[in-house]
Amino acid sequence: MSVADVVADYLAHVRAERGLSANTVAAYRRDLARYEAFLAERGIAELADVSPVEITEFVRSLRQAAASVARHVVSVRNLHAFAADEGVTPTNPAAEVSPPKIPQRLPKALPIDAVARILEAPDRADVVGLRDAALLELLYATGARVSEVCDLDVDEARGALDNPDAGLRLLGKGGKERIVPLGSYAARALDDYLIRSRPTLALKASRADHALLLNQQGRRLSRQSAWAVIRHAAAAAGITEEVSPHSLRHSFATHLLDGGADLRVVQELLGHASVATTQIYTLVTIERLREVHAAAHPRAR
Repeated sequence: MSVADVVADYLAHVRAERGLSANTVAAYRRDLARYEAFLAERGIAELADVSPVEITEFVRSLRQAAASVARHVVSVRNLHAFAADEGVTPTNPAAEVSPPKIPQRLPKALPIDAVARILEAPDRADVVGLRDAALLELLYATGARVSEVCDLDVDEARGALDNPDAGLRLLGKGGKERIVPLGSYAARALDDYLIRSRPTLALKASRADHALLLNQQGRRLSRQSAWAVIRHAAAAAGITEEVSPHSLRHSFATHLLDGGADLRVVQELLGHASVATTQIYTLVTIERLREVHAAAHPRAR
């Protein structure tokens, strides 16, 4: 069975059986396409002919950041585990290959005043500005991933506005569902968008789209376009700090913990499977305490 055939079967498996998001499957596909090309260059057409030597050489050939290399290793290891489980190969030659150690990077949260300037940046007299304001307010109010907000349908948002106590339903990684409070600022921005902006944007499409956030063609707003909105708002607000698609999510978590929120509650709001993932935000707040102490305490300088 060719490498390409096994890769295709594996990707179909993770889509159907493991419920992985489209973004995760796309990342696996890119990683494995690179691995397949590497094997082809060495004349290896079947996974049964791969040894730990080739896998180690592949890892060494990757000239990327540790996190990217680690993801490639996981992709390759999972592919070989699948092939062994399915009887395509007698063993898993990748079983003993370990990903590189990833240095811990603290998430970068923006100061509260910087977030406020970003949220106020869109022109709310304009249909696109109203949409952008709704997007930004939703991201900061809920701590949602950009993809989770872009995947929302309009009926879900209307339901949250009609019944504020019920909260907003988000569908996270692996199809895991969670409910998050909306908050008054996000609710107002969302209501304004639904009344004054979305109907106009919806007219641009030849057929109705159920998406909450629409682009200027009346279609669902993409993750890439949403990221452009965040970047544009940050520039308009004069933000000099580095801003990423996760900046508002990081800020949401850090500001909650700074305000005394329980770590387990923040974990649930972020949709983290493990509290260990959420705990990294406590390191951010501790680091900030150290900075304030060093700057303000007379015996710390």
